Amino acid sequence: MHTVALAVVDGMLHFELSLAYEAFAAAPTGVADPWYGLAVCGPGAVRAGRFRLEPDHGLDRLPYADTVIVPGWADVEEAPPADLVDAVRAAHDAGARVASLCTGAFVLAAAGLLDGRRATTHWAHTQVLAARYPRVEVDPDVLYVDNGSVLTSAGKAAAMDLCLHLIRLDHGSSVANAVARRLVVPPHRDGGQAQFVTTPVPAPGNHPLAGLFPWVMERLDRPLTVEDLARQARMSSRNLGRHFRAVTGTTPLQWLLTQRIRRAQELLENTDDGVDAIAAATGMGTATTLRRHFNRTVGVPPDTYRRTFRARTGPAPAGDTATHGPPEPR
Repeated sequence: MHTVALAVVDGMLHFELSLAYEAFAAAPTGVADPWYGLAVCGPGAVRAGRFRLEPDHGLDRLPYADTVIVPGWADVEEAPPADLVDAVRAAHDAGARVASLCTGAFVLAAAGLLDGRRATTHWAHTQVLAARYPRVEVDPDVLYVDNGSVLTSAGKAAAMDLCLHLIRLDHGSSVANAVARRLVVPPHRDGGQAQFVTTPVPAPGNHPLAGLFPWVMERLDRPLTVEDLARQARMSSRNLGRHFRAVTGTTPLQWLLTQRIRRAQELLENTDDGVDAIAAATGMGTATTLRRHFNRTVGVPPDTYRRTFRARTGPAPAGDTATHGPPEPR
């Protein structure tokens, strides 16, 4: 069982902590894999915002976890507690995957885990992070950064993007999508946090592309062009590009390619269709084109992806939808 430990101390942000707990606590229906063992680890009773929290274990339990999640840190002007910094560093040294949510990046930076690495945090604090830790390559324009054993997310809702990314890495796209459906959030968002700095995200159904997205998702098997999308949205290609950048943070073609890749992942996981058939079903045209884009986007060929994740979905035993418990030593 893969164990996830939430590292908490006084001053943690309860929003990011709650997001992580919801993402990793309970398995979605139909998952055959053992789900995560989740534990909350802290130095004793702590306060997260206005809430008082009783951790399951002390911070000394972090090195025994497979993944350590560090939620947002409320006061970035203050140095994070030394015992938290030491425990996070010890967990990474022991081989744990360490991920920060929002301003939790300040804890990872204080532990030296971000030195020489690309990282992000909430856009309002990226300049502070860069100034305080000059050895960190701070990227203010992304939702999250995956360095393998060290991951960081941007602010607030981007914490869920990173949690779903971790679930996708561990259990595959279908399972991550099922978790996203349960939590009523998008399974994957393109673009970066730059779109949130000056312009709020339009509410669902309250922006010019609201009707276009479902129309495209029903036609991913077709060779759609930017002109096709613009025609359906009743606007010029130039205006379409401008609205896409404002809503998604990316271009129409890049967004469309990402949706095709996600659909290919689902078909690889849930069907016996060959790569040629999947290429046709996702509008890629040929197996060669699908393999090229899939390998570049996902990092492995379609056949390898199928072997990795095909066996990880399926009916779960009746009543077996979640596994809880403290991390066990590896």
